[in-house]
Amino acid sequence: MNITKLSVRFQTFAEECKGSSRLYEVLSNEIAKDEELLSITADTRIGQPIPNMLFGAVQYMLLKNADHELKRFYKSMVEKPRPAIEAFPYFKDFCFNYRSEISDLLKSKLVQTNEVRRCAYLYPAFCYVYEKIKQPLALIEIGTSAGFQLLWDTYAYSYGSTEIYGNTQADIVLEAEVREGKLPDFMQSPPPVSKRIGLDLHINNVKNSEDRLWLKALIWPEHVDRRDLFDKVASQVQAANLQLIEGDGVAMLPELVNEISSEMAVVVFHTHVANQFSNLLKEELLQQIHSIGSKRDIFHLYNNMYDRYLHLDYYLQGGKVSHIVGETEGHGRWFTWNLSGK
Repeated sequence: MNITKLSVRFQTFAEECKGSSRLYEVLSNEIAKDEELLSITADTRIGQPIPNMLFGAVQYMLLKNADHELKRFYKSMVEKPRPAIEAFPYFKDFCFNYRSEISDLLKSKLVQTNEVRRCAYLYPAFCYVYEKIKQPLALIEIGTSAGFQLLWDTYAYSYGSTEIYGNTQADIVLEAEVREGKLPDFMQSPPPVSKRIGLDLHINNVKNSEDRLWLKALIWPEHVDRRDLFDKVASQVQAANLQLIEGDGVAMLPELVNEISSEMAVVVFHTHVANQFSNLLKEELLQQIHSIGSKRDIFHLYNNMYDRYLHLDYYLQGGKVSHIVGETEGHGRWFTWNLSGK
């Protein structure tokens, strides 16, 4: 990728960070103007979001106790970080001091954020699916990472009122704002789930210290609540009955679906993963869903394929229906809801 395109990537990322990470906003704007730093990012694997990878690699090194003044700017490492506006010279110095290590990480790692708060918009969507078919759900998540979202029915949910949805006895309560639309009235209790399958090119094992550290490094420095949630859910995942499979999820999909009983409703889902797919792989996935849908009922719930919206496509008795569920904020803090009724 040429320098101009890399610069645009960081300018765009700076806009995404506004109001959420002042440090990454400042750094992204400065990196976009610095050809030397942009050249370092050329080692990133094809299809990976370059700003996320660079910031993840740097924070990973800092969390591994790399000795540098840069850590004084990170809320993830100090209680009172230095002003973000002063960080760039230290960031650049760090990147060149640890260029070899950062390059190795860019070549070997993947952006596999386990943002469990995204389950706040998945929960009503899964309830909607169950109302359509009234069968236990068989979940297949593409890009599962460590499998946090496969446990969506074990969490509790709050949407700005005193009412709690989902597993009301859960220790983990996920809060999100519904900015537009009215949630369905059939989501007080989670629907039954019979199978949980997660697919990924690399499965992250939260029991593995290196995997766990990389996943935490992908969390933006100021997001203290996200780190707290990560630790709570990681502990729960270790004891969960998940089937996590390493490999090409799109290629494996037909065989896995064939093994699922017709008495279960197959739900293929993925969040903030398809943006890493090539156009060819996106088309292959949609064709796989279409082919399966000609033989059995199947639901496909996804975002970041071609736009920022959450989509629900499904085949019932061979007929296809497509809905735009709503818009979703990247970390699940808010969403809109466009579906109505059953």
